[in-house]
Amino acid sequence: MSTDTAATDDTSAADVPREDAPPFRYTARLAGEIEARWQDVWQQQGTFHTPNPVGELSIPGRQVRPDKTFVMDMFPYPSGAGLHVGHPLGYIGTDVWGRFLRMTGHNVLHTIGFDSFGLPAEQYAIRTGTHPAVTTAQNIDRYREQLRRLGFGHDDRRSIATTDPAFVRWTQWIFTQLFEAFFDAGANRARPIAELVREFESGSRSVPDGRDWSGMTRVERAAVVDGHRLVYIAEAPVNWCPGLGTVLSNEEVTADGRSAIGNFPVFKRSMRQWMMRITAYADRLIDDLDRLDWPESIKSMQRNWIGRSHGAQVAFPVTDASGRERVIEVYTTRPDTLFGATYMVLAPEHPLVDEIAAAQWATGTDPRWTGGTATPAEAIAAYRSAASRKTELDRQENREKTGVFTGAHAINPVTGQQIPVFIADYVLMGYGTGAIMAVPAHDGRDFEFATAFALPIVRTIQAPADHPDDAVFVGEGPAINSANGEISLNGLDVAAAKSAIATWLQDKGFGRNQQQYKLRDWLFSRQRYWGEPFPIVYDADGVAHSIPDDQLPLTLPEMEDFSPAKLDPDDPNTEPLPPLSKATEWRTVTMDLGDGEQTYSRELNVMPQWAGSCWYELRYIDPTNTDSFCAPENERYWMGKDPDRPGDPGGVDLYVGGVEHAVLHLLYSRFWHKVLFDLGHVSSEEPFRRLFNQGYIQAYAYTDARGVYVPAEEIVEESPDVFTYRGERVSREYGKMGKSLNNVVTPDEMCDTYGADVFRMYEMSMGPLDISRPWQTRDVVGSQRYLQRLWRMIIDEQTGELRVAESDAPTDDETKRLLHRTIDGVRTDYQAMGYNTAIAKLIVLANHVTKSGTTPTREVAEALVLMTAPLAPHIAEELWSRLGRSESLALGPFPEVDPSLLTEDTVEYPIQVKGKVRAKIQVAADAATADVEAAALAEPKIVELLAGSTPKKVVVVPGRMVSIVI
Repeated sequence: MSTDTAATDDTSAADVPREDAPPFRYTARLAGEIEARWQDVWQQQGTFHTPNPVGELSIPGRQVRPDKTFVMDMFPYPSGAGLHVGHPLGYIGTDVWGRFLRMTGHNVLHTIGFDSFGLPAEQYAIRTGTHPAVTTAQNIDRYREQLRRLGFGHDDRRSIATTDPAFVRWTQWIFTQLFEAFFDAGANRARPIAELVREFESGSRSVPDGRDWSGMTRVERAAVVDGHRLVYIAEAPVNWCPGLGTVLSNEEVTADGRSAIGNFPVFKRSMRQWMMRITAYADRLIDDLDRLDWPESIKSMQRNWIGRSHGAQVAFPVTDASGRERVIEVYTTRPDTLFGATYMVLAPEHPLVDEIAAAQWATGTDPRWTGGTATPAEAIAAYRSAASRKTELDRQENREKTGVFTGAHAINPVTGQQIPVFIADYVLMGYGTGAIMAVPAHDGRDFEFATAFALPIVRTIQAPADHPDDAVFVGEGPAINSANGEISLNGLDVAAAKSAIATWLQDKGFGRNQQQYKLRDWLFSRQRYWGEPFPIVYDADGVAHSIPDDQLPLTLPEMEDFSPAKLDPDDPNTEPLPPLSKATEWRTVTMDLGDGEQTYSRELNVMPQWAGSCWYELRYIDPTNTDSFCAPENERYWMGKDPDRPGDPGGVDLYVGGVEHAVLHLLYSRFWHKVLFDLGHVSSEEPFRRLFNQGYIQAYAYTDARGVYVPAEEIVEESPDVFTYRGERVSREYGKMGKSLNNVVTPDEMCDTYGADVFRMYEMSMGPLDISRPWQTRDVVGSQRYLQRLWRMIIDEQTGELRVAESDAPTDDETKRLLHRTIDGVRTDYQAMGYNTAIAKLIVLANHVTKSGTTPTREVAEALVLMTAPLAPHIAEELWSRLGRSESLALGPFPEVDPSLLTEDTVEYPIQVKGKVRAKIQVAADAATADVEAAALAEPKIVELLAGSTPKKVVVVPGRMVSIVI
């Protein structure tokens, strides 16, 4: 917008300098030349190539130092739009930190790759008819070009994309490791599935249903083994989007229950899918959070997502339509309220619903319970269809409770009473057992449902006297109305009542103590084309087998039509037809898996986009290794446990990314890594020992009278709070920068107009890295001024010659002390990633040198260049070279502080009289209080003010101020 461009006292912000500008001024044009040249030098010399202990990436002559640091950014997804200025915020932050550590003697591993499978690329390919491999490669090239221009110190030899066949090979290999493993609960770790089979064969482990292993068929044995695998096939509730022909993750579904891509309806339904048994690791995933240096907010989000709780599993008998007795299992954290359970609710998707539903409504059934339909089956079908169109969030937060009666009654095991069984969408199949005992007196949602359906409400906890009798009570108190002929909880507090009822349920066979989790196994199938094929084949009996390692990678077949089958987007009952089902030659294969050559059919689903991002940190370590996904020596060096840190789990030293990945990506990565640790493939127990969440770049966005976002760069500020677009007034709002708000500024624009170093410094100066910050292009000139001042301090703008004092010229005492205070502060700030405060200190020092009017000494000039280098590496390399240094400063040195110069010889005291500062004095830093007081009273301005009178009181605050009371 027009107000975002501003001239400075140094130069125009535009690329073309003013006609009267000195010929060697640091402008965007000169910056661009310098930046391109040094990027070429770094690439040609392999400046940021980091040596490995072993393998192809070891570098002859370059020492593998013990002080190593592995720093990572969260994977970018290479979209066709390229980067906007919000994307590089974290990347610049990690680059500054990594550059500083290299300069202080660390071996730093820093690179970046691309999470390049997924639905967006596939949908774009379907729309344009271009193969996703083509567009993905183009997008990656575009990103790499943009990232290179910003001068990142990445080891480009280590960069990978999840779509690279070499990467796919090891993603599939890790999948087979999980497929060929099971979780041994007794040992609390994963073990090879072959060991489980040997235990069944020897009889040391019993088959779960008690059958004799030796008498079972091959297919029966396979079914038993498959039931233990860490990867298995099961019926699971999924987000089915027939309009896209695929299952979607929760993150791909909008709040109103539609697909984020295409805006198609999404339905909840059960499908046969590949699952990963992440629930087996629930306790370790929670407990090991205490060992990680992560923000507490992220740890809390993971703990809440896993949702470990302690309670009881209670059995409610119910008779099905054929007269057989069934059991509805309910998990509750409040078994002490069991006497108040007056009805039950099943999730609409619960598998028992169809079995227990009555054929006809019983005489006297409340009309409010039936949904206005003729039979329970009709009511259930209609209600399920409606529920499938709602998101889980809608179902949980909707205060208007709906449901239908199944026509069946269960028995409350403590009262012996029959209680009606409903289905209602506020109960989710993915939580607990998918069934609840409803205690409306003490649960808000149950109370709302019971009120709507005229169901009994029985209070079993004594509420305070002032609590209304007709309102829900969710607090604690002594038990009431909780007794039968065998047990009484009345008068007991919550803890005692829980213990007593749990023991009674256990003794009577009605229940047991139970630890429960919200976490559910990870749904791992997608009905897409652009994803990793599963390394799985099925034999003639439908038994799944992993394909041999030497046949990996299994690559996608070349297909002209890779779109899913056209399905009715509004019909939730359609069946998926994966695009790979069209690859008729590819979908069958003849191979020998140990029983001679046979024909097998391939799995036609593909892995989700999460797969590659679950382990990419390990491939960064050893990307050219063809014998393993990562050599053990290299993994131990970069990610191994620190013996000097008790309880250290190992992992990447610093992982930086957005809070939006707080749960799923990080949880899935931790799960895969723990399995690899259990199976002996890695020495570290966690993938990321330290996590840092950067903030977001926010920017103004503008909407016209239609509510449509218009280009922010074309907005004119007519007057304060009055903005127009092409002459029409628009409204202004504030939000995260992005295409949807039409308020994108690209790093290319910033580099063209100011230079990459200015852009880098501006983003780091905007505030603490972990705080979201507003983007204002006009403010970039502050960073430009600093770099111009640094350039002008060392280079004569008229001649281009060096203007630094001779090397033996001494630095004056005041400047020398400020220099070392700056070195000390900047070192501390860089280490803590406090870049905005480091920049402020550099500006103070540069301003001091400029205002002194003297030619800077080499000591000061070199120190300023070196301290600026992590932030603005191109101009720093150029100035370092012009100062006569032949070696790159990328590997140091970084200025060292002289501690003796950090103490002040004198201290300035402001003198207050009647609450106002009237004068200032300089005294020795170690001056006694009496001497400070005497100096203050002798100051001429104070003498004149007192006019011979004696102060009533003089207060000296050591090192800070003097206050005189008259």
